Amino acid sequence: MKPNHVKIYDTTLRDGTQGEGISFSVADKLRIAEKLDAFGVDYIEGGFPGSNPRDITFFQEAKNLCLKHAKLAAFGATRRAGVKAVDDAQLRALLDSAMPVLTIVGKTWGLQVTEVLRTTLEENLAMIEDSARYLTAQGREVVYDAEHFYDGYKADPAYALRTLAAAIKGGAANLTLCDTNGGTLVEEFKDITAHIVREFGADKVGVHCHNDGGLGVALSLAGVSAGATLVQGTMNGYGERVGNANLTTILPALVLKMGSAARCAPHLTQLRELSLFFDELANLRPDPKAPYVGASAFAHKGGQHANAASKAARSYEHIDPALVGNRTRVLVSDMAGRSSIVMKARELGFELDEKNPALKNLIEELKELEFRGYEFEAADASLRLLISKCLGQRKALFEVESYRVIVERRGSELVSEATVKLKVDGKTSNTVAEDAGPVGALDKALRLALDQSYPTLRAMKLRDYKVRILESAAGTGARTRVLIESGDGHRIWGTVGVSDNIIDASWEALRDSVEYMLSQT
Repeated sequence: MKPNHVKIYDTTLRDGTQGEGISFSVADKLRIAEKLDAFGVDYIEGGFPGSNPRDITFFQEAKNLCLKHAKLAAFGATRRAGVKAVDDAQLRALLDSAMPVLTIVGKTWGLQVTEVLRTTLEENLAMIEDSARYLTAQGREVVYDAEHFYDGYKADPAYALRTLAAAIKGGAANLTLCDTNGGTLVEEFKDITAHIVREFGADKVGVHCHNDGGLGVALSLAGVSAGATLVQGTMNGYGERVGNANLTTILPALVLKMGSAARCAPHLTQLRELSLFFDELANLRPDPKAPYVGASAFAHKGGQHANAASKAARSYEHIDPALVGNRTRVLVSDMAGRSSIVMKARELGFELDEKNPALKNLIEELKELEFRGYEFEAADASLRLLISKCLGQRKALFEVESYRVIVERRGSELVSEATVKLKVDGKTSNTVAEDAGPVGALDKALRLALDQSYPTLRAMKLRDYKVRILESAAGTGARTRVLIESGDGHRIWGTVGVSDNIIDASWEALRDSVEYMLSQT
């Protein structure tokens, strides 16, 4: 292995799926394995063979994957107390998985040995050594996960070291030190890891961290600084309790900040895409504030920040966003100055400079709208329409004369009926539509009125709908902000509406969404 080279061990398919709300089908897991291989991950841990039908099927089908680089790993535990390794059903299941790498977890903390396994410290050492020897004798690479290692080391350093020595004696290729409870602090973690590296050699030591103390990434990086050459983690930090160390943060830090070599390095520009891929399969909304890969990671809102970033990106961006597949974004708000709005307008495709006389009116209107409760950070489409209006470029594609919504209960059925009166190409149309909810009914009626003149609108779909009550102390009279996310299969855009009436706020956001799409076709 090259000096300063770090191997990446992804455990999203095993440890990551132990997180609340995380579940992948067999087809998902196979796609993920191929995606991680293409990205350059060294090890992909697939789960517990024999533990459930999904993992059994995954390992059966994974044998047919043609991975170019990554090694697939099956996960299990050391043999049971008092049972020979050759007779242990779980070790047999590991071998039957036919995976080239077998990862076994063992106890390194005396408390766990005596209180959880209910066996002796000496028997635990034998369990570790026997299991590693049995699996390596079958020609498999063995990774030993030293569970609760840091807690065990702090309680009894000598015994914790003996457990590692037992794994090495049995033939384990790697000793991964696990901060299973996620409560170790950075300095003690680094000191302990450095001691293990001195004892067993850097090429034998890896780290596996949890984020219970909010330090999963920091601990993983500290482990590498201390000499560890393998890092385990999950994509997007999925995992039990508050999650595992997040590889989408660890990887760019290793490569771009610490100068570590990794097979993933040439593919780092695909990192944001990879993060979104995982969230999509997990059916989770991406975290906009995720370091490096989040939509807000390189977003500038304050006027001075945006102005400085436009002149020298380094002044407010710790890396070039393109290095991780992200981009600079400018957010406009009542904090925005002329530079911010000019940058945002250019991002949205407008030719605008700070000398344009329309800029003053645009800034004033933006600040007034935000004072009334509008936010445009997730509503670029509404902002684009506003800029078009202030620059005198907004075309009147249709004119709304009136709309009405009636909600009626018909026995056990609740029905909303919407009437929309529009003028299109000088002709007035009056359309009526029904749906379960008022927004759905308005959407149908609006589309019906525009369908003949604008058939391209049929491709538009409403993807998400969010309601925020502003000034909640006003009770039922509170102002409401509605955000609507729409798409046409190629693009996604957001619009916003604000009103004392939730239906009116929804109508405004819906109307903007329709108008934006039509203005782009």
